Formats: sequence, structure tokens, C-alpha cells
Amino acid sequence: GNVKLPEVTPAQISAYMLEKQSSDISFSTLKGLFNTFNQLLKMAYMNDLISVNPMDKVQRPRQTKTELQSNEIKAFTEKELIHIMDCLKNEPLKWQVFINLMIDTGCRRGELCGLKWDCVSFDDFSIAIKNNLCYTAEKGVYNDTPKTGKERIVYISENTKNLLEQFQKQQEDDLKRRKKRLEKDHKPLDFSKVSKSEYVFTQKGYSDPMHPQAPNRYFKKFEEKYQIEDFHPHKIRHSFASIAITNGADIASVSEILGHADKATTLRMYTHADAEAQKRASEVFRNAIKRDVPASG
Repeated sequence: GNVKLPEVTPAQISAYMLEKQSSDISFSTLKGLFNTFNQLLKMAYMNDLISVNPMDKVQRPRQTKTELQSNEIKAFTEKELIHIMDCLKNEPLKWQVFINLMIDTGCRRGELCGLKWDCVSFDDFSIAIKNNLCYTAEKGVYNDTPKTGKERIVYISENTKNLLEQFQKQQEDDLKRRKKRLEKDHKPLDFSKVSKSEYVFTQKGYSDPMHPQAPNRYFKKFEEKYQIEDFHPHKIRHSFASIAITNGADIASVSEILGHADKATTLRMYTHADAEAQKRASEVFRNAIKRDVPASG
């Protein structure tokens, strides 16, 4: 407001943060406000515009237990994922490939939307994750690096590899058909509009990449069609980590596959042990301390 920068006090900032916290804004927005204040006032302090940084005495916002529980994204069980893959057999090949890739690799939605054919190696069942397709109202659709800014390699199953090969052939056949139609209609100038796309997932009839929000719309339809609770990309990503970890995969490897900058994120956000996994963990402990007891008499 009309308060000059050197006059801003910790109490004023704290009061503002508490006011916002009591409103309907999300915790991530609240955290963003705190970080913005912190960066601006730190810069002012470093440039000698203020003698002390009032943010040093402002408490960082924390989520309550209720908020943490309400924001928790659960994971699908192994049985539920198998059911989802069975349902997928009735769906268009494009979405069979997209969701199987997500299940197989735990990749983010934008990473798959930005996936290019030259990043797919059919020889060793590997995919290089180099891009992340994003959308904002200000920028529109744009290509960025993966969230941590680091490329990584993920591996796929034979079934997903076969689906990808089928999908690549389907794209090539569709391209030939469209060019034949243009030749028939004497529209050679439109050939450039039907050129082969470098992207795996494209907008229908074009070589442009699929919009990064398109999967959300499809997932909603899939959820309603097959009565699958909370079917969305984040839940599949959580499921990859949850099932991998509870079946013995090490945290470091899972963290690398998911593209986490910090292994603590993998542990904090993705461990959802079901009853069966808990039984296995108990059995591992009992076997570890079991000793041979000599027979009496």
C-alpha cells in the first residue's frame, strides 16, 4: 500500500499472511506469497535499501494436519492398475500408448506431451525425457526442460514398446492417407500442413504437439466411463512410486526415474503402503530376527 519500504515491519507482513491464510487461497499460493516477500526484501537488504530484513522475523507458513490429509494424493493398488490397463484395451490407440507410458514410467503429463520420436529407442526399450510441454494463459503452449532441469532415461515394458511401434505406424499411415486426399482434391499447397510430426502425441490431423491440458479432459471421461475413482495423471505417477517402493525398489532409483531433485520428496510424497505390503514388511522383520531354537530333551 502506501507504506514505504524501510517502514515495513515483521508484524505487518505476518498480519497480511494470516489474513490471506484465513481466506480461500491454496497453501501453494500462500507459500508463493511468502517466497515473493522473502526474495524482494532480501534483494532490498542486499542493495542497502533497508537496514534490516523484516522477513527474518516472519514465520514461514505451515500446513495443518487437516490440510495435509486433504491434499494427500492416494495411489492405485496393483489390482486397480491391472483393471485400468484392461479397460484401456477398449480405448483409442493414442490413449492406450499415453496411459501405458505413464503407468510404466511415472512420467509427468507435460513430459509425455513433449515427447519426441527421436527420444524413443526401440532397441533397448528406453526413452530420454528431455522436454516438458507447459501451458499458461500468458505464454500459451511452450516447451520447457523437465521440472528439475535435468534430462533422464526411463525404461518401458515390451507391451508398451509394441504399442508405441503400432502407434508410429498408424501415424505414418494417416499421413499417407491425408496426402492422397490432398492430391485428389488438387491442393498441393496444403502438403506442408500434413508433414510428419517430430512429436509422439499430436493434435488430431496436425503435426503440432498435443495440448498439455488435453489429457485431463480425457482422464475425466475415462473415470466416468469405467467408474474409476480419482483417475488423473498425478495419481498414476504416485502409483508408480508406491508400487515400486513397496515391492522392494530402492528409493534412489525410484527418485531418479521420477525426476525428483530430492530423494526426500519421493519418500514424503509417494509412500502409500497397502495392507499386503505391510504384511510383507512384518514378515521381512520376523525372518531377520528368527533364530534356530534347539529341540528340548
